[in-house]
Amino acid sequence: MNALALRIEAVAAGRARRRRRGLALAGLVALLAIVSAHTVLVVDTDWERMGSLGAVMKSVARFLAVDFSLIPQLWEPVLETFMMACIGTLVGAILCIPVIWLGALNVTPSRWIGYPFGRFLMTMSRSIHEIVWALIFVSAVGLGSLAGILALAMRSIGFIAKITAEAIENVDPKPIEAIKAVGGSKLQVLRYGIMPQVLPVVLGTIIFEWDINIRRSAIMGLVGAGGLGLTFHRQMVMFNWPGVTTVILAILVLIVIGEIASHYVRKAVT
Repeated sequence: MNALALRIEAVAAGRARRRRRGLALAGLVALLAIVSAHTVLVVDTDWERMGSLGAVMKSVARFLAVDFSLIPQLWEPVLETFMMACIGTLVGAILCIPVIWLGALNVTPSRWIGYPFGRFLMTMSRSIHEIVWALIFVSAVGLGSLAGILALAMRSIGFIAKITAEAIENVDPKPIEAIKAVGGSKLQVLRYGIMPQVLPVVLGTIIFEWDINIRRSAIMGLVGAGGLGLTFHRQMVMFNWPGVTTVILAILVLIVIGEIASHYVRKAVT
């Protein structure tokens, strides 16, 4: 009976310690949130420049109108933005093939050189923002859609390659062992043992990345890479606030169309 009582007491003490640790962690998070809010909202915000509530509402009201005369001029930038997303995703999907081959541990030609290098390429692609990639390619190939396409392609490599490589590493080894047992080559192992298992994941990932790239391509023009972002920037520098709202609405419509299209395409391939 004493042993049972000691056991109950130990369990209760353990729960109390975990509760105290949880409360301490919650208090620390709350303190950090308060400090962050004070820094952002009080220290780093120029409240005097912001003006009164009426001035803020007046500034917001400038964006509530729509410049209907600009709509006929948006068809070409919308199409350009859409094609940038499509071509950039396609180029990224092609370029990521060698990265996948290097970065999947069970198919890489070198566990000590190729695998770390492939993983480094995935990390580098995802770590550098698409705007930074766009700035790099604008300086390399000049203004226009090509820089945006290359930026989207480089940004897509890391995501597609990482998801695909991890899918390859998690395939069922039994079909692969069966193909090897009957004398199948490495190409046959890849074609009949690995690809059927990872193809739905690959297609779903590419479609999801294309959906994201539609959003990315809409801001590529802010750094001179063409598309709706360039039109948005022009309306901003001309202080045409209704035109800015019109471009934002066009971006929203394009994103909604891409969301609907990607939903049905994903259902068709998965």
